[in-house]
Amino acid sequence: MRALVLGGNGFIGSHIVDKLLVEGHDVRVFDLGEENYRKPLDKVDYLYGDFGNRGLLTNALKGVQTVFHLISTTLPETSNEDPIFDVHSNVAETIFLLEQCVAQQINKIVFISSGGTVYGIPGHTPVSEDNPTNPLCSYGITKLMIEKYLHLFKHLYSLDYVVIRPSNPYGDRQNPSGIQGAISVFLGKVARGMPIEIWGDGGVVRDYIFIDDLVEGIYKSSITDSKNKVFNLGSGIGSSIKEILGAIKNVTDTDVDIIYMNSRTLDVPEIYLDIARARSELSWSPKTSLEEGLAKCWKFVKQVA
Repeated sequence: MRALVLGGNGFIGSHIVDKLLVEGHDVRVFDLGEENYRKPLDKVDYLYGDFGNRGLLTNALKGVQTVFHLISTTLPETSNEDPIFDVHSNVAETIFLLEQCVAQQINKIVFISSGGTVYGIPGHTPVSEDNPTNPLCSYGITKLMIEKYLHLFKHLYSLDYVVIRPSNPYGDRQNPSGIQGAISVFLGKVARGMPIEIWGDGGVVRDYIFIDDLVEGIYKSSITDSKNKVFNLGSGIGSSIKEILGAIKNVTDTDVDIIYMNSRTLDVPEIYLDIARARSELSWSPKTSLEEGLAKCWKFVKQVA
């Protein structure tokens, strides 16, 4: 496989690159800049530029068979502040990407969507891929729009695709000083001796998946000719913020200072994913327990925080 990883120097993307290299594939990365935590890899062809630079993006697609699309210009927390920018920079530029994939006869696109924001408040849990989609933020809406355009381009031009809806990934090379990725951010606070701020009373329930498990599922989706085109990838288990904090205390052997803040309107009270379809059609299942994953993540965070 000759693969292009859009956003290949980010947290998830860099692990996809590692997996592709291990499996013997040729890899090109298109991203704004280098990785945060390691130097460029010798076996990877790097191209640097903005997703909206259509000339550079067109060149990046040359000779490629499979595209992994992980680029997003917005975050769930801030996407509602400027939804027009969200649509222009993500949806419009992805449509251009799809047009170029058709023109250059790309075999398949693997799109990393969202396993939380596209669903909104679910009527029941766990949430399957057939659950109604009612996003509460622009980020989720644009992810869903891109999913629909992928379906359209498959119908019009036979451009094959698969959509991955991941739960909340965590692990090494996720920024512990950032604003996204609760587990890594919490561990970063602990490493720096800072209090952990949480929205609400800690009762919000989410699904957390270790990065190695997520990437294994993404890779399997790229090489599997599946009946369905949309897959949830998560642990299949709901954990509250309070439970995560308790597990962090155990792993770090630290008394964590918690500051409780007002809850946010964009936070869905409870969501975790039904992963039966991925188990069945991709022969995939998560292998890493929360405790094991936290220990691995903590080891990384202590080195960089």
